[in-house]
Amino acid sequence: MVDETDKSRKYRSVAYYPGCALEGTAHAYNVSTKAVAHELNLGLKEVKNWNCCGAMEVKNIDPKLQTYLSSRVLSIAANEMGHDVVMSPCNGCYHNLKKAEYDIEHDPDTQDVVERLSAKAGHATYKAGQAETIHALDWIKETIGEEGIKARTRDKLAGLKVANYYGCMYVRPRHIFPEKDKGPGSESTLKPHFMDDILAAAGAENVEFPLKTACCGGAHTLSDSDTSTKLVLNILEAAEAAGADVIATECPTCHTGLELHQVRAETRFGRKTSVKIMYFTQLLGLALGIRPRKLGIQENISDAMEVVIAKRLT
Repeated sequence: MVDETDKSRKYRSVAYYPGCALEGTAHAYNVSTKAVAHELNLGLKEVKNWNCCGAMEVKNIDPKLQTYLSSRVLSIAANEMGHDVVMSPCNGCYHNLKKAEYDIEHDPDTQDVVERLSAKAGHATYKAGQAETIHALDWIKETIGEEGIKARTRDKLAGLKVANYYGCMYVRPRHIFPEKDKGPGSESTLKPHFMDDILAAAGAENVEFPLKTACCGGAHTLSDSDTSTKLVLNILEAAEAAGADVIATECPTCHTGLELHQVRAETRFGRKTSVKIMYFTQLLGLALGIRPRKLGIQENISDAMEVVIAKRLT
C-alpha cells in the first residue's frame, strides 16, 4: 500500500487528460488548472494524440466500445509516455477512465474487446493495473495538502462563503472508486470533502450544502431542458439559502449546466438567483495570487468578477 509520502511523490508529475469539454466550453477550467499547476510546481504532460473517453453517447450505444476508447487514453499514457498516473479534471472523463480500469480488471469479455480493438488500431493493449486515474482534487490534495495550501495562500479567501458542488459522477457508482471510503484521509462517496478541504485551507468558509452530490441533469439538457433547469434551480436556491457567495465546481458539464440554466431559470420560470459559479481551480488560483484573466474568470457566464472584486480577491 502506498503511504502518503509516496503518493505525494507519485502524483507530482502526471499524464494530463483534459478531455473534450476542456478544449471547448470549459476552456477556463483548462487554463486555470494549468495555471495552478505552474504556480504549485506540479508537472502536467498532456496525453499525446488523446481521444474522447466515450462520454455518454458512445456508452449508451456500446459500453464496451466506450471502455476501449478510455483504455486507449490509458495505454498511451502508460505504454508510450511512461506514466502510471493519469489526471483528469472532468468528472465524466474521470468516471469513464475509472470504469475502464475496473472493467478491464474484472470482465473477460471487456478484456477481449479491448485487445481486439487495440490490435486493429495498431497500439499496445492497456493491461489492468498499468495506470491509475485520479481527479484534479486528488492531485492537489495529495501532493500539496492542506498545510501546503495554507502556507502558500495565507487565508486569501477569507470572507468568501462557498457551496462546494461535486456532482453525481464523482462518487458513483462506488465500486469503481476503490481508493475512496478508506477511512481518515481518504475521500468519501457519501459526503465528499476534498474540495471543501482545499478551499478551507485557502481561507474560504464552506457553507453547509446538502445538495453537493445532487444531479444537475446535464445528460438531459438537450432532450428535456425543463427538467434540467429545475434540477439546477434546486442546487442554486439551496446554495443561496445556505448563504453562499459562490458555488465551487469541479466538473465542466455541471459548471456549464449551472451557468446556462441559471439564465434559463429566470427567463423560463421567472426565478432569479445571484450566486456565482466558479471552478475550484479558479478560486485556488486567486488564493495563490494568480491574476483573474490567467484563470479564465472573464469567460464565466455568471460574471464571477463581481464577487472577485467585492471580496477583494485580486
